[in-house]
Order: sequence, then C-alpha cells, then structure tokens
Amino acid sequence: MDTDLAAAYERCRELHRRHGRTYYLATRLLPRWKRRHVHALYGFTRYADEIVDRTDRSLPAERAEQLRAWSDRFLAGLAGAPVDDPLLPAVLHTIAAFDLDRADFATFLGSMAMDLTVTSYPTYTDLLAYMDGSAAAIGTMMLPILGADDRAVAREPARQLGLAFQLTNFIRDVAEDLGRGRTYLPDEDMARFGLTRADLIAAAVQGAATAPIQKLIEYEVRRARMHYAAAEPGLAMLEPTSRACIRTAFRLYRRILDEIAAADFDVFAGRAVVPGWRKAAVLAGTLVFG
Repeated sequence: MDTDLAAAYERCRELHRRHGRTYYLATRLLPRWKRRHVHALYGFTRYADEIVDRTDRSLPAERAEQLRAWSDRFLAGLAGAPVDDPLLPAVLHTIAAFDLDRADFATFLGSMAMDLTVTSYPTYTDLLAYMDGSAAAIGTMMLPILGADDRAVAREPARQLGLAFQLTNFIRDVAEDLGRGRTYLPDEDMARFGLTRADLIAAAVQGAATAPIQKLIEYEVRRARMHYAAAEPGLAMLEPTSRACIRTAFRLYRRILDEIAAADFDVFAGRAVVPGWRKAAVLAGTLVFG
C-alpha cells in the first residue's frame, strides 16, 4: 500500500476513533483486514456530516458549496481521476475492492444535502425518506465488507440496523440537534402529544423534559426497538468473523435506549451514555456467549 493510501486509511480510522466510539470499540472484534475498510466508510460518512454540521459561522450556502465540491472530487475519483484529498483515496480503494454499489453513496450524499435546507419532518414517512440515505444506505454499504451467505436476504436487516442506530441517535441528541436548528422527531409525533418545537426548545433551556415530552420520547424509543427487532435476524446471516463486531454494536446501541428509559425518558437532563463497565460486560458476553 502506498504512503498516501495508508495515510488516508489512518485519517479515516482516527475520525472513527474520535467520533464513533461505540462502533469503533466493536470494530476491534473484526479481522484486521476488514477493520480498515469499515473505518474508511465511517470516515467518508463522518466527514460529509462534519461539513454539513460545521458549527463555525459559515452560512448554509457556503457549506452547501463545500459539500458539492467534496462530492465532485469523490465522483471524479470514482470515474478514475486522480484525487487530491486526505481521506477519499481510502474510500475509493474500499469501493473498488468490494465493488460497492455506487448508488448507496449517491443516496447518502443526497441526504447530507437535505440537512442544509430541511429543518424538520412532517411525518415518519418523510423522516424515513431522509434516513434511507443517511442510515439505511450505510447498512448496505457495509454488508459486502462484513460478508453474508445471501446478501439479498441480509440486505433488509442491514438497512434496518442502520435505521435503528440513527433513530437511537436522534432520540438521544434532541437538544444537540435543536442547537443546529433541526428536529428529527416528526411533527406528527409531537402533535400526538400536544407538543411543538417551541416546547422542545423550552425544555432544552430548562434542562428537563415535561411529562408530554417524556411520553413522546417513550413513543420514539418503542419505534426504535421495532427497527432493532427487524434487524436482529440479520446478525446470524453475517460471516462468522463479522458477527461478534456487529452483535456488540447492536447490543451497545440498543443499551442507549435502556439508559434513556432508566432516566425516565428525559433526554434533556443529560446525554444518555452506556457506562464503561457495561460496555466491557457486553463485549465480554459477546465473546463468551456469542
């Protein structure tokens, strides 16, 4: 592997280590040769997300131009053009090595562009259309690397796992997303409990959820658990060398929902995290019992 490509993989690994700690921990259970490719895909998705969510004073139009320019470099690289970028060579190498579906990457970038203009979602169907690119497509990107006896059958569980992970993040990070001017909990769900975005903002300011907000979060947690249930059959479909990694990630992310429930569904009192000792217990349990 040449120096530039090795540096690009290392850049992706560092992004994963810094920003995706739960999943990064799980990837330690993968064979070394698979890890770098998972890091590459994480790095690609994280870097795009960082452009969109940049908290400096850049305007949405400026971030849109940055995303467009970076996407153009990526597409040029897919077409065989030399790419001057600290991260993209690793992603392009991974795509070529596994013949990954280019459509997944286009769908993902389309959802990232939505984050620059869309600030709320009227219905869960609308949110699912966004998550099709931002989450489900990542599940199907990963599938050829993880391996499965029958990828066609494993595809939908992989999509569901991506949806489960992202919805978990949306539930946990309501306050953080409000700070970026966005809500990912559908408007129709808030209306079901007599809530508006203004109520969420007030709770974020107070650092405590009201009873209707707690009911809303409980409702969304049940929905997320349905995605985990739909994803779970896919774990056994993966190649044996990938199962421990994804099973660990599955259990750790699902535990975030347990922590939210233990906090009485108050996501404004503090960020729900899985304690280190519990992470270690999940990791050990997966290794011993599968």
